[in-house]
Amino acid sequence: MTRRSIGIIVNGVTGRMGYRQHLVRSLLAIRDAGGLPLADGTTIWPHLVLVGRSETKLREIAQRHGLEDWTTDLAAALARDDVEIYFDAQVTQQREKAIRAAIEAGKHIYTEKPLAADTAAALDLARAARSAGVRTGVVQDKLFLPGLRKLKRLLDGGFFGQVLSVRGEFGYWVFEGDWQPAQRPSWNYRASDGGGIVVDMFPHWHYVLAELFGEVRSVSATIATHISRRVDEAGRPYPATADDAAYAVFELAGGVIAQLNSSWAVRVFRDELVEFQVDGTEGSAVAGLRRCRVQHRAITPKPVWNPDLPVTEDFRAQWSEVPDNEDFDNGFKVQWEAFLRHVVAGEPFRWDFLAGAQGVQLAELGLRSAREGRRIEVPELSL
Repeated sequence: MTRRSIGIIVNGVTGRMGYRQHLVRSLLAIRDAGGLPLADGTTIWPHLVLVGRSETKLREIAQRHGLEDWTTDLAAALARDDVEIYFDAQVTQQREKAIRAAIEAGKHIYTEKPLAADTAAALDLARAARSAGVRTGVVQDKLFLPGLRKLKRLLDGGFFGQVLSVRGEFGYWVFEGDWQPAQRPSWNYRASDGGGIVVDMFPHWHYVLAELFGEVRSVSATIATHISRRVDEAGRPYPATADDAAYAVFELAGGVIAQLNSSWAVRVFRDELVEFQVDGTEGSAVAGLRRCRVQHRAITPKPVWNPDLPVTEDFRAQWSEVPDNEDFDNGFKVQWEAFLRHVVAGEPFRWDFLAGAQGVQLAELGLRSAREGRRIEVPELSL
């Protein structure tokens, strides 16, 4: 067995997502498993170069996990011949400049979303990467959630008949930061720092809808900043200028209508933090992060509206659980493995910078729809 070491810059590793999902649960998990095996018997071994702005935080993370290669100098890391992949988990406003530098350095690039602050910049990065001949990828982790993988299984098996509609609820209450610390960084709530739930979540909704149900043809959105004052990590009050809730209707190719609510100002009364209900002529399903339940046409009950009598039916008990039928690994790790195989073995990987640009486009058009108070058609993007 041949071990193939591949150098990976992990930029933004001191942040929540960069550390928990990408370093610990993905790249270090691959190393803990002995590397990533390929079909030809080669094993990919990720050699990690940690990059961030805080020397103190980087040193602490490196010592905690027995890593020695870290730096605050991104340019020096990109200049190294033993590094092949650049990964970016920084705040959005820092991403475009760093990715452009990585393209110029000839590195393959994998990045968190959104790819850039606007569609034009995202497409420019995609074209630059194509011209440089580097492979690209954008994180689209929701596709690898157990619940959505079960939902995909139902779609592929024709369970729904004709899909009619999708209703999605995402969100939870993010504490304001005064009497309890917030669960999300304060920059998420400042428009000047690239915050906002539309920028954060609409790229997710784009790939979920497009991959499972059909390309998005139009968007109609209403957004709000429900909580106007928050307290940052240092205990300082600040005005929240970014949207913290979005209510949107998407028209999809093939006639499917999707309604998705996204909010950081909603208290959870559902089984999981995100749930999608899919209704079709032959059956329906409710899928979350891990669970998926179904109700087929043949066993659909016949409710009758009567507000004068108490409800006696247990509607939730009338749905059946979709079995796992397999062991589901961490979704971020699964996509990391696919990208590493793409770079080293040339295996297909469709979630590239163009896919990332489409997510940015939907967020941009969603904000425009809210601003102008109208339905906006989504034009096709190409390089």
